[in-house]
Amino acid sequence: MLAAAIAATALGLAGCSGGGADDGRRTKEVRAAQTMGQGEGLVSLVSWNGYAESGGNDPRVDWITPFEKKTKCQVKMKYAANPQEMLDLMSNPDLHYDGVAATPEIAGELIASKQAVPINTDLIDDYKDLEPELRSQLTVKGKHYAVPFTWGANLLMYDPRTVRPQPDSWAALFDSAQAKKYSGRLVVRDSPLTLGDAALYLRSHNRKLHIKDPFALTPKQLAAAAALVDKQRPMVKTYWLNPSDAIAAFATGDAVLGEVWPYQVDVLSRSGRPVAGVTPREGVTGWMDAWMMSPRADHPNCMYQWLNWASSPEVQQQVAEWDGVAPANPDACARDRLRPQFCSAYHVGDRGYLSKVMFARMPAASCVNSKSCADYADWNRAWRDARD
Repeated sequence: MLAAAIAATALGLAGCSGGGADDGRRTKEVRAAQTMGQGEGLVSLVSWNGYAESGGNDPRVDWITPFEKKTKCQVKMKYAANPQEMLDLMSNPDLHYDGVAATPEIAGELIASKQAVPINTDLIDDYKDLEPELRSQLTVKGKHYAVPFTWGANLLMYDPRTVRPQPDSWAALFDSAQAKKYSGRLVVRDSPLTLGDAALYLRSHNRKLHIKDPFALTPKQLAAAAALVDKQRPMVKTYWLNPSDAIAAFATGDAVLGEVWPYQVDVLSRSGRPVAGVTPREGVTGWMDAWMMSPRADHPNCMYQWLNWASSPEVQQQVAEWDGVAPANPDACARDRLRPQFCSAYHVGDRGYLSKVMFARMPAASCVNSKSCADYADWNRAWRDARD
C-alpha cells in the first residue's frame, strides 16, 4: 500500500471549486457550533492529493464512498498544489469551502484572519482519542480550531555503506565542514520551514544567538539559519517537495544523506535498501496536518460528519497506509489495523517521543517577550534567497 502512495503523489491535480457570493458571514464573530443537525447532502473540501481517496487511484483505497453512503453527504474536493494555494482558496470571500486539511504553514494564519471557526469537540466522537500533544497545537484561548489528522517528524537518513561514522547530529547536514564530505549527495526538504531545522541545530551550536523556539526567530536568528542553508546549497543533490523524489535519489545511490520523514525510511527499508533513520541529539521538528472549518461553510452539518469520519481509527488506518504518515488517532494501531512495524517506525502512540517533537507552525511577527520576529513572508524570502 505504501508503494502505491508514491504513484499517487505524482498524479495530476483534480477537483472542484466552491461557489456563491459572499453573504457577510466572514465579518461576524466566529463561534463553535452547539449541535449537529441534519446533513445538507454535500461537503466541499480543500485537501492534498491522497488525503481523500475514492478508489480512483486504487480501488482498494476508498474512504469517501463509504462516507457518502453512510451520511448522504456527497464529497466535492479541490486538491491544492501547495500551502499558499490552500490559504488563497480558504481566504477568498467568494468561495464557500466547508473545510480544509490545513498544513502548519497556513493554519495559524487561518485562525488569525478569522478564516477558521472554532470546533465543538464534543461533536467529534473520537476527538478524545486523538493524541493530546496534537490536540493542543491549534488551541487559542481555550478554543479548538482544528481536528488533528496526520503528523510526522523530520529525521536524518543516511546510507551506512557510505556515511561513516553514524551521524547523530544535524551537523552532518548543516555544518558545511561535515556536509562537504558528501557534497552532491544530500537531499533536503524544499520548504521554508526547513529553516526551522537549521535553527534547531543553531540553538545547540551557537548559543550566542539565544534561539529558544526554532519557529519564532528574530531577523538576526533567521539570517543565521538562512546562511547555513546558503552554504549547504552547492552540496545538495535534490530539494524534495514530493516525498518520492527523496526516495528515488536514495534508491539510485545519487543521495546518501538527508532530511526526510519516517515515510522514506520505511519505504526504502522495506524494499531492501541500506538506509537508517536517526533522531539527532539536538532533537527533531515535526508537522501536523489538521482539518479546519470555514466560517463560510454552507454545509456545516456534513462538515462535522466528515470530521467524525476522518478521526475514526478505521479511516485513520487507511490514510496512514496510503500516504505514509502517522495517524493522529493511535487506535489506528489497535486490533491489528496497522502492522506493528509501521506503528513503531512512525512512533504512533509513543507519547514520550511526541512530547519532544517541536511542531512547526506558521512563523508570525509577534514573539515572546514582545520581541519582533520574522514573519512567514520573511521566511519565504530567506528560503528562496538561500536555496536558489
